[in-house]
Amino acid sequence: MPDRLIARKVACAAALVLCAGLTASAQQFQPVPAPAAGRSSHPAKPMAGSTLLAGLRAGGYVIYFRHTSTDMSRHDALSRSDDDCDNQRPLTDRGREEARSIGAAFKELRIPVGTVLASARCRTMETAMLAFGRAEKSANARGGLVRDPDPQRYAGLRQLLSTSPKPGTNVVISSHGNPFYATAGAPYLAEGEAAVVRPLGTDFEVVARVRHDAWRALQTTH
Repeated sequence: MPDRLIARKVACAAALVLCAGLTASAQQFQPVPAPAAGRSSHPAKPMAGSTLLAGLRAGGYVIYFRHTSTDMSRHDALSRSDDDCDNQRPLTDRGREEARSIGAAFKELRIPVGTVLASARCRTMETAMLAFGRAEKSANARGGLVRDPDPQRYAGLRQLLSTSPKPGTNVVISSHGNPFYATAGAPYLAEGEAAVVRPLGTDFEVVARVRHDAWRALQTTH
């Protein structure tokens, strides 16, 4: 076989491998479409600034965080388990500082935090631990996998978002962007962003979204 033909076949094979890798990587970050029956039927009733802060201080909300900044050059495709941190997309140093800043802001603002739940993935557990010093692993906080076709895969998360916390406290959930998007709809949470949810028993409503660096501003805005 001529050398030129061999070289051409090798190049084509390499291109196919590269395309497959790019496709797999893209699928890791593809927002999962929300099932028609999966979103909250209650539209957002916005709260902001000092009004939102007063509500959070009184308790009664579920605060859903997407994990803070991560290294997007890595993904979870080779991860063998939730504890296999070496083969998952990790927090960056910036992400770790963002998580610490969130925790410090909650203390300064005197926002009471009761139960802290987290997806068992390393980046979500680390976000919760750095921000709040504790976390309970929760399968419902993560919901089903992106490739899971079951439209009820986020039923457990809906229940968490619909259930009122203990009086005078707020529940914190540290998880991923896809589950919340699929359950509550757009817009997609940025890394480190939180959705403040008011539970309604059998449903819930999103009353605010707060970026990781915007918590302290709540006490100076109206």
